[in-house]
Amino acid sequence: MIDKTHALPVAAQCRLLDISRGCVYYRPVPVSAADLAIMRRLDELHLEHPTFGSRRLLVVLRREGFDTGRQHVRTLMRRMGMEAIYRKRRTSLPNQAHRSIRTC
Repeated sequence: MIDKTHALPVAAQCRLLDISRGCVYYRPVPVSAADLAIMRRLDELHLEHPTFGSRRLLVVLRREGFDTGRQHVRTLMRRMGMEAIYRKRRTSLPNQAHRSIRTC
């Protein structure tokens, strides 16, 4: 798609393709071994206790010797697609498709 050895500059190629130059130069950073260990344990804990959020999981991780912060646990949970199971807002609203027809 983008040829860095082409006579046309990379910026011009990006303009023609309507993409940003940042995506051409970006190199993804690999996940560290420490983060992989935390993520593996978070996955195990989430399967055991699906109602635990980032705060409670942090307490369990710290008891097991992991040195991390709540925001980092929250970020890793988001990256893994994990979310605590809890009652969401507005769950007791009636479904409009199930309306009763009253005649007087």
